[in-house]
This record gives sequence, structure tokens and C-alpha cells, in this order.
Amino acid sequence: MATIVYLNGDFVPGEEAKVSLFDHGYLFGDSIFETLRSYEGTLFRVEAHLDRLADSARYMKMTLPKSRTELTDLCYETLARSGLSEAYLRVTVSRGVSDRGIDPDRCPRPTLSIIAKDPPAYPPEGYVTGIPTVIVSLRKVADEALSGRVKGGNYQNHILAKMELNQHGVIEGFLLNPQGFVVEGTVSNVFIVKGGTVLTPSGASGCLEGITRNVIMDLAARSLGLPVVAGFITRYDLYTADECFLTNTLMEVMPVSRVDGRPIGDGKPGPTTLKLAALFKQLVATEGRPR
Repeated sequence: MATIVYLNGDFVPGEEAKVSLFDHGYLFGDSIFETLRSYEGTLFRVEAHLDRLADSARYMKMTLPKSRTELTDLCYETLARSGLSEAYLRVTVSRGVSDRGIDPDRCPRPTLSIIAKDPPAYPPEGYVTGIPTVIVSLRKVADEALSGRVKGGNYQNHILAKMELNQHGVIEGFLLNPQGFVVEGTVSNVFIVKGGTVLTPSGASGCLEGITRNVIMDLAARSLGLPVVAGFITRYDLYTADECFLTNTLMEVMPVSRVDGRPIGDGKPGPTTLKLAALFKQLVATEGRPR
């Protein structure tokens, strides 16, 4: 299927979607975005994604060009025009075009785009055997410098971390914050299981509070009756965990088999990980917003 893009009022094929060279999103990474996933034509947790987009806009003092209802409708219209039922959508709002300099007040109108395309595929064997990972040497930017709760277009920190992962030949790994606590992956949230408790880095540690992360926390507590703690996780906690897994909108729940060459648990996806992955699959198959 051809990629369909909504761009500032028009629906165009992906190859015809053009953004000005003077847009601050292109020049300075001054943008915010959300990545959504559709299942059988229904966008999963679209309201939560748009809530986070609105929070990112408020933090960045950026004006969303459409209302919440209009954005939801535009996402569904872009999805419908793509002809896809299983799709990846990216909603991006950039500061827009200015005549010169970094001053955001010189950008009179934001740029809004919505991309709909086939979702990328993660290695299927990873869900069966788990994936090997590493802790990268690069630290995440301090939260007081650039808030980890904003899903912004400035990805330099994570791109440099991804380069390091490529050198190790792994698809994902872990970023530590300046204090040495585990924060997140390059594109994912982190969970460990230890002694029957599910732990994940807190927002206070500098992680992005992912939509899938929050769903998994709820499933672990409500469906499995497990204690769930959002706190601070050390390298030691990661190495000695009974289980570890990663989450994001597109990978869903990915088991981790090894960290820095050390097996997690017995080196295979653990029972809690597998239960949560199955519960998440059930949830996305049944939850929907009628259109």
C-alpha cells in the first residue's frame, strides 16, 4: 500500500508530502509527536496518545492546530484513506516556519502531519526466545535539561545510543540517567520482575511514560494481582532480575534474554512476561472505539 499523509489540510501520497526547509522541526528538531497503532481499523488508546501530545505541547508552549476531536477524526480519516486496518500512524506537530533564528515566537503557524503506513516488524523469534541487550555507555540527557516526559523530535541522544547498539549487533538496549539509574531503551520502556513484583522506572527518573507501559502496569496489577512499583532501577537490579521485558506501541511486549552477556533468569522469556504479553494481545483484540 502507498503511504498516505495528512499535511496541513491536505491528504497526499507520501512522496508528495513536502515540508519547508525553514520549518523549525526540520532546522532545530522543534517538534512533538505521537506514534499510534491500529488493530483491525481501531486506533489503540488514541485518547491517551492525544492527552500526552497535548501535555507535550503545553510544556513546549506550542499550539496544537486542531482540537482533540478534530485530531482524532483526522487520524481515522488518514487511516481509512490508507486502506490499512493494521497500521502505524505518526502524528507530528512542529513549531512551523519562520524567517530566521531559533525564536519560537517568530513561527506564526505550526505544521501538522499524520502519516499512515504498514507497521514495522520486529524479529518474530525475539518474542519466543527473548532478545540480547546491552547497557549503552551514553547517558540520557538530564531531566532538568530536557524533560523525558515530552515526546519531542530532538532525538540526538537516542540516535547516538542506537549507533552504539548497532556496534554491538543488538536491536535494543538500556540508557542510564546521569545518576546511574536505568531509564529506558532507545525506543522502549523497561520492566523487570523480581520476587513476584513488577518494577519499571518512574517518570521522576527521566523516562517517557509510555502508553503501552501504563497499560502493562494496569494489567499486571488488575489482571494478575501483582504488586507494581514505578521507582528507581539500578544496573544491579537489571542484572539480577528474574525477568525483563521492553514495551512500546509497535513492539508491544518484547522479552529480554540477556543484558551485557548475562542471562536474565534462565535466559528465556519468564512466566509473568508471557502472561502479560498474552493479556495485552487479548486487550487490543477486544478494545475498540466504534466509528
